[in-house]
Amino acid sequence: MPRPDSKIRAYLELLRLPNVFTAIADVIMGYWFAQAALNGSESPAETHLGILVLLILSSSCFYLAGMVLNDYFDRNKDLQERPARPIPSRRVPESTALWLGTQLLVLGTILAMILSFMSHTLGTLLIALLLATAVVAYDGVFKKNWLGPLGMGTCRSLNVMMGMSVVEGTFTAFTMSHFLIIVGIGIYIVGLTWFARTEAERSNRFYLSASLLMMGLGLACLYSFPQFMPLNKTLVSQNIGIWFGFWLLVALQITWRCGKAVLEPTPTNVQVGVKFCLLTLIVLDAAIIFAVQGQEKSLVLLALLIPTIFLGKFIYST
Repeated sequence: MPRPDSKIRAYLELLRLPNVFTAIADVIMGYWFAQAALNGSESPAETHLGILVLLILSSSCFYLAGMVLNDYFDRNKDLQERPARPIPSRRVPESTALWLGTQLLVLGTILAMILSFMSHTLGTLLIALLLATAVVAYDGVFKKNWLGPLGMGTCRSLNVMMGMSVVEGTFTAFTMSHFLIIVGIGIYIVGLTWFARTEAERSNRFYLSASLLMMGLGLACLYSFPQFMPLNKTLVSQNIGIWFGFWLLVALQITWRCGKAVLEPTPTNVQVGVKFCLLTLIVLDAAIIFAVQGQEKSLVLLALLIPTIFLGKFIYST
């Protein structure tokens, strides 16, 4: 009979718990960016703690549901390629995994409904419904074909949009900067998902190189967003050289880490690159918030690296 601690570990592995903080960073970034875009960097609206907590919980539910359902739909494939994972190793029953993933989707949607009521906008609930649909579509259908990376990128973009949507007036004052952030995060994740598609076996150098370029395109979108904001709504307009240097450094770090996998596309090298790029997502979110709200809130987002890295030492995240 499995020990209680081994059962708990099995569920933590199923949920990919270390990675949930990247989704939390995305949704908080969307919320804080939308506030600054409406009110300016000098006097952004105060954070509503209740809304922030519900956003974090709702986003976490959708992300964790995606992880659970991912393993549920991959259970037969994992039986051959990853037999130690929770479902094929029978540490988590198939029926329990399906029930858990479904309940997390329902809970995430209910929390989004409450958010819509609190923020006086139907947009949050509609985006949450789209996100729930995208999660199921990716795990159940798109992951098996070339639409998989696009499906994952869509999920991430919708998560950012959900954060933006709770700020009343966001979509009536939607700008190119909003678009670049939503699309930039999505494109970055498309590239990262493409990079990780064959992480359990030896990967193709051409596809790894192409996915690396895709991530670079996402970074370019994120770098460009301040150029479409009024001077009073961004803190980097007068320091564009430093801003460029930061994004160049991020791009070089990603190229260095992932370049090793391109040169020697073993599962270990690819998985190391994927993990680094996932961690970098929190840094990107923090940089966006630094540009519009300053260092205090950006440090809050950067602090999410601590549980991500700590938990990642004990629970696999790829």
